Amino acid sequence: MKIYKNIFEKIISAENLFLAWNEFKKDKRNKIDVLQFEWNLEENIFQLRRDLKSGGYKHGGYESFYITDPKLRHIHKASVRDRILHHAVYAVINPIFEETFIPVSFSCRIGYGAHKGVDKLGRIARKISQNNTIQCHILKCDIRKFFDSVDHKILISIIKKRVKDDSAVKLLEEIIGSFSSPYSDLSRKKGIPLGNLTSQLFANIYMNEFDQFVKQSLKIKNYIRYTADFVIVSADFLYLENLISEFSKFLEEKLKLKLHPKKVEIRTLRQGIDFLGYVQFPNHRLLRSKTKRRIFKKLKKKFSEYEVGKIDKSVFKQSLQSYLGVLSHANAYGITQQLKNQFWV
Repeated sequence: MKIYKNIFEKIISAENLFLAWNEFKKDKRNKIDVLQFEWNLEENIFQLRRDLKSGGYKHGGYESFYITDPKLRHIHKASVRDRILHHAVYAVINPIFEETFIPVSFSCRIGYGAHKGVDKLGRIARKISQNNTIQCHILKCDIRKFFDSVDHKILISIIKKRVKDDSAVKLLEEIIGSFSSPYSDLSRKKGIPLGNLTSQLFANIYMNEFDQFVKQSLKIKNYIRYTADFVIVSADFLYLENLISEFSKFLEEKLKLKLHPKKVEIRTLRQGIDFLGYVQFPNHRLLRSKTKRRIFKKLKKKFSEYEVGKIDKSVFKQSLQSYLGVLSHANAYGITQQLKNQFWV
């Protein structure tokens, strides 16, 4: 296993911090807190660097709010200063672990994403079903309260396998320890916040342990994961059924995670498998009903903002094109035409 030393200085270098600022500020230039930070940008960046170098940096608290996307999610927003550091950490730490991730882990990775995960599922399903000539089964699992349940000690222990830099580990411990979920107790802190860029990285590092178990120990071939959701495709129903206990045991014993009892199911391809916003069938793919309703709801809101002058035409058309892109990954000609007829400007 390759190990990495002397990475703390890379994280806190002025060059990396200013590059982190440039990444962070994209699409945020009109936010009040971002404008305030930018007003004295150089002094703020160099003060952050001085605090990091001296060991005096402390991660601040979080602003908490809820969004519906499509289900209710509890978001925790850190300060601008802390979020810039998150980008600086991500830029250095992510490449260290990216090389260890399996090619069918699709969440929050450059060149991957939900659409590629769904396309991969379609290709595997066609192969296993021999173009729908034999019965094909898909086991779908979801981890219960994943982000709230990530164990801090376990996460740090995984990171330490590759990162052999005490200062860097201490900084990562400060970021990880800045948040704890209701699933924490006196002996163990748990949880990484939805809203941190680093949480996306930490989630992949944490679940890579499960990925390696699936691929190396169980030798499972037709496996796809996106954050806490994963599927396995097989022609053998009993094989998939027996895997559930294997997964549960590893997740609970090694990662202190639990499968969601109501979100573990085995379905045939002909019944359709709901995964990452789409429902995959043997010869076609539909958009999930909830996803469709969410698209129309959000576009209706954007269109209202455009009509009253809150956003300009280019911003609205960008949103429309984005949603048309989502539809392009499904058999959704009728919905596409409906969107164009209703919202084309």
